[in-house]
Amino acid sequence: METPDTPAGGTPEQPEPAPTGIAAKSWAEASADPHYRDAVVDLLGALAYGELAAFERLAEDAKLAPTLVDKAKLAAMASAEFQHHEKLARRLAAIDADPTEAMRPFVASLDEFHRLTAPSDWLEGLIKAYVGDSIASDFYREVASRLDSDTRALVLGVLDDTGHSSFAVDRVRSAIEADPRVGGRLALWARRLMGEALSQAQRVVADRDALSTMLVGGVADGFDLAEVGRMFSRITEAHTKRMAALGLAA
Repeated sequence: METPDTPAGGTPEQPEPAPTGIAAKSWAEASADPHYRDAVVDLLGALAYGELAAFERLAEDAKLAPTLVDKAKLAAMASAEFQHHEKLARRLAAIDADPTEAMRPFVASLDEFHRLTAPSDWLEGLIKAYVGDSIASDFYREVASRLDSDTRALVLGVLDDTGHSSFAVDRVRSAIEADPRVGGRLALWARRLMGEALSQAQRVVADRDALSTMLVGGVADGFDLAEVGRMFSRITEAHTKRMAALGLAA
């Protein structure tokens, strides 16, 4: 007989391992290390500008929407992204970091990413919102698992899906069903987004010493160069699953 902790398959679920090291500490405890504090300011700055850029992009993409319903949906998503930006900016101010200065190091690289991946039509915009943003979110969730409990909760909260996933999947699959020829073009676009997004994430980390240290060890517990490679492999695997959900080959 199955117990409440036993899934339908009959195998008991394994409990999540208890956090250790920095992940088991609060911000008040972890921030005593100035290197860790610098890494968190960088991380929140990158996220804050990412959310601001997402707001701007979604508001712009709404102009390409074919219907008023679609336009309103993208406007609502843009509003949610801006609220995330404000939450991150408030957190930076609360830990005595200037939000503008925290974001500034990431403006050039993120703007360049968006310049290189500007969608040419409505469907490409949806793919970018679904694939590109999801890759970034996967990266930040990986980092969040090694953060102090307070910062981890904030980061995971602002990474919540604002409705991109189901909306994009529905619209893209419908478009492919109506005209299967668009599938090949969108698959190529998604592969380009994947490459640019991973390159952008690697550049952001490489350009900031505190974030580099967080990933390869010395600030956050448990990361090393081999683990960074596995992290990017997991991100790539998640991308493949999203492509399948869209009805596209990875």
